Amino acid sequence: MSVLNAYMALSGAVDADVRRDERLSRRTFYRIGGPAALYVAAHSYEALSRTLAVLAAERVEWVILGKGSNLLVSDEGYRGCVITLDGEFARHSFAEDGALTAGAGSTLSRLVNDALKAGLTGLEPLVGIPGTFGGALSMDAGTRREWVGPLVRDLVVLRPGEGMHRYGGGEIAWGYRSTSLPTSEIILEATLSLEPGDPRAIAEDMDARLRRRREAQPLAVPSCGSVFRNPPDGSAGALIESCGLKGVTCGGAQISPEHANFIVNRGGATAADVIALISRAHDAVLERHGVDLACEVKLLGFGA
Repeated sequence: MSVLNAYMALSGAVDADVRRDERLSRRTFYRIGGPAALYVAAHSYEALSRTLAVLAAERVEWVILGKGSNLLVSDEGYRGCVITLDGEFARHSFAEDGALTAGAGSTLSRLVNDALKAGLTGLEPLVGIPGTFGGALSMDAGTRREWVGPLVRDLVVLRPGEGMHRYGGGEIAWGYRSTSLPTSEIILEATLSLEPGDPRAIAEDMDARLRRRREAQPLAVPSCGSVFRNPPDGSAGALIESCGLKGVTCGGAQISPEHANFIVNRGGATAADVIALISRAHDAVLERHGVDLACEVKLLGFGA
């Protein structure tokens, strides 16, 4: 594996920003994590394809990063290449029938706001959720009962080494925080079917959802959002709280006093601090309630 060779081959040769030793604490909502050995912000499909070809030739592992809203990076960082999708991947447009086509690098907040301006309903469950469109699709983001997946008309992915492939929305199994999409495929863009609606009613719905989020979640401090998936007919936060762990700290990390399914960075927290609290909450709930909570946050740089 030669990160240096990959860096030399890509620098100035593709439509991308290419850097070495990029601090990932600057690119995650947690504000935690060591450097990526190589960082590439690809602005076009050609740049992405060339980047993947070079990384394959140099045997450098890679990962796609959105806004880092649901990611915890190891304190030692990541020895591979972190790729973000920008430029043409951040564009979106509306068709006359209300369909929204957006690139994976588009921010959810902009899509939600522009749908409101266009008087289109369907994206209300995504209001207040940080991150990119590609990230939302890959984890079928939304609320506990409303997900983005059922809105998908079609979706375009890149299969490294093969090329692009288009799925119909119905070909993909959408579920609570999960999809049937292979993790080896890179989401490039998708088209959603939205419906005309009353802008005032849409705005009121969004405002109510945002208000509930602000009242229930610790949005003023760095976190990765919900740490665990809610079990069927249960609440991960309530289970953790019942174990007396609300407000418990480890170093600079804390199980939020506002919502027990959030672990926040109070300042100077390390990935090791967060992992310790994740393990403590998981084990306490398993011992007391017999519920094996599934971690929702994605981990990078921790090895197998």
